[in-house]
Amino acid sequence: MDLIELNEHFGLPGVLTFRATSGGLFYADITTPHASATIFLQGAHVTAWQPAGHSPVLFTSHMTEPVAGKAIRGGVPICFPWFGDRHDGKTGPSHGFARIQEWTVAFAALAGDDLHITFTLGPTDLSRSLGFDQFRVAYQLIIGSSLTMQLTVANDAQAPLVFEEALHTYYAVGDITQANLTGLEDVSYLDKEDGLKEKIQRGAVAITGPTDRVYLDTATTCLLHDTINNRRIVVAKINSNVTVVWNPWESGAAKLHDMRAEEWKQFLAVEAANAARDFITLAPGAAHTMQAHVTVEGTET
Repeated sequence: MDLIELNEHFGLPGVLTFRATSGGLFYADITTPHASATIFLQGAHVTAWQPAGHSPVLFTSHMTEPVAGKAIRGGVPICFPWFGDRHDGKTGPSHGFARIQEWTVAFAALAGDDLHITFTLGPTDLSRSLGFDQFRVAYQLIIGSSLTMQLTVANDAQAPLVFEEALHTYYAVGDITQANLTGLEDVSYLDKEDGLKEKIQRGAVAITGPTDRVYLDTATTCLLHDTINNRRIVVAKINSNVTVVWNPWESGAAKLHDMRAEEWKQFLAVEAANAARDFITLAPGAAHTMQAHVTVEGTET
């Protein structure tokens, strides 16, 4: 669909308008009674969500440029069908192909004060070239004073579908050195900054250097304590057995061409995932749904 068709079929006056960047990428511009949001059709990528009374909850780098076929730095990239490098040892784009493919808008409606919008993705030339030609993905979002992100994968093949998935969410904080994350106490994790050594989390997660951790066998709710903004970001999840926590620190950010030098202080990625040992093996004809639900507690001053 072109912009006119998108707005004719799915636009909601005063709530949902589809627009295009100067580079030609389409995005949904959303304003509900309780929040604003931006979603790019490439990657079904949520780049902004801001509940009323709060500063933005999602971080997106000022250096990133929405370009066809290039991942956006920040917001909520969808990692599928693998997380990081391809899990089967074959080649393919980092974090899979879903975040750099155009998704289809399938549904949009206002329910009370919340916008419900659904995007879908099926086989593409790129996915087929990588061996994925019999799958369907639906991404359902509920946007309001809270944010619900639900990813459903269906296997249309006659053989099992093996995949990893993650909602690679960048949460905005006032200063990462004065923030911490609770909910992962006593959980085992793989430390990607230390040769994938398995360790145990002792106490709250405090970011004191480059951090890239895959917390295993955990479905618990996490609380991101954003001290500077006097708020807590609550991340609950369903059917996710892994939580990934990532911040590049100053040294890592210096290697990223799409992030300003100081922006590493402004976010922590806390990701609902099924990856590493907790990958998904989906039977023929079956479907799997993973959900993350985000709320904000506290009053910013």
